Amino acid sequence: MIRSFAMAAAALLAFAVPASAQVSGKLVLYTSQPDRDASETVTGFKAKHPTVEVEVFRSGTTEVMNKLLAEFSAGDPRPDVLLIADAVSMEKLKADNRLLAHTAADLSQIPAEAYDKDKTYFGTKLITTGIIVNSKATFKPTSWQDLTRPEVKGQVVMPSPLYSGAAAIHMAALQSVSGLGAGYYDALAKNGATAVRGNGAVVTAVAGGEKMYGFIVEFMALNAKGKGTPVDFVFPKEGVSAVTEPVAMLKTSKNQAAAKAFIDFILSADGQKLAVGQGYLPARKDVTPPAGFPKLEDVKIIPLDVPAAIRADEANKKRFADLFGG
Repeated sequence: MIRSFAMAAAALLAFAVPASAQVSGKLVLYTSQPDRDASETVTGFKAKHPTVEVEVFRSGTTEVMNKLLAEFSAGDPRPDVLLIADAVSMEKLKADNRLLAHTAADLSQIPAEAYDKDKTYFGTKLITTGIIVNSKATFKPTSWQDLTRPEVKGQVVMPSPLYSGAAAIHMAALQSVSGLGAGYYDALAKNGATAVRGNGAVVTAVAGGEKMYGFIVEFMALNAKGKGTPVDFVFPKEGVSAVTEPVAMLKTSKNQAAAKAFIDFILSADGQKLAVGQGYLPARKDVTPPAGFPKLEDVKIIPLDVPAAIRADEANKKRFADLFGG
C-alpha cells in the first residue's frame, strides 16, 4: 500500500462544487489525523465548500480529548466537528450528551457496525495496529507474544496510550486475548520495551535502527515500506486491534451546517477515495481499497468490548504510566 499524494491530488481535481451544497462561515475541526492527512482532508472539503474557513487543532486523540474536556469545564467548547482515532472516546462524549446526531447522513454504503446506531458518530476508515520490523532484524515475530522473548529484549518500542487513542484501544483489546491478558504489558516492561509519544516516533525509531520492533498502525508501516524504508509489517497471528477514526459534531457547534457538510464529505465516495489515496482502508463498500492492502476478510480483528474498555481506560493508562513513564 503506497500513500500517494498524487492520487489524493487527482481525486481533489475531480470534486464538483454544486451551488446548492454551499455552506459558509467558520468551521473549527479538532483532529488526531497526521498533519499531512489533516491538510489534505481540509483541502478536499474546501474544494466542495470554498467559502468555509477551516481552523484546525491537531494532536493525538488523548490530548485532543483532554483539551476538549478542559473547554467543557470552562464552559467554552470550541470545535464544531471532531475527527479522532477511536469509538471509545466518542462513546464517552455520547454518554455525556455532547454529540449532535446527523440523522440525514448517507450511510447506504457504510456497514452498520461502522457507525453509531443513533447516528451521533460515524467510522471513516479501518486502521489496525500490528508490528513493524526493521528489515535487518534477525528474528521475525509472528505473534504479540514474541515481543516478550529474550531475543528481542530492549528492542521493542510502542506509542503511549497517554497520547494515542489507537494505542489506548490496542492496550484494552490485547487484554482479552488468550495467552496475553492483563499481564502482557508487565511482561513487555520486564523485557525492556520502551514508550514514545506517538506512532510517528515508532516509525522513526524502527526505520533508523534504534529499535528493531514496534507497535504501529498499519498504514504508517506499509506507506514507509512502499517508499523504500527498510521495514516490514506483521499482522500477528492472535489478531490486530482496530480503530475506525470516527467523525462527529458537537451539540455546541456554532456552525452546524458546515459541520454536517464536513461529515457528508468524509463519508462520500469522494472523501473515501481521498482516504484511499492517503493509504487507508475505506469505510465505504463501493470504494476500492489501496493496492497492496490485504482483503478485509483476511484480517483477523481482535473484538473490543467498548463498555469494558471505557471502564478500564483510566486504570489502563495509569498502569502504562507506572510501567513506562508518562
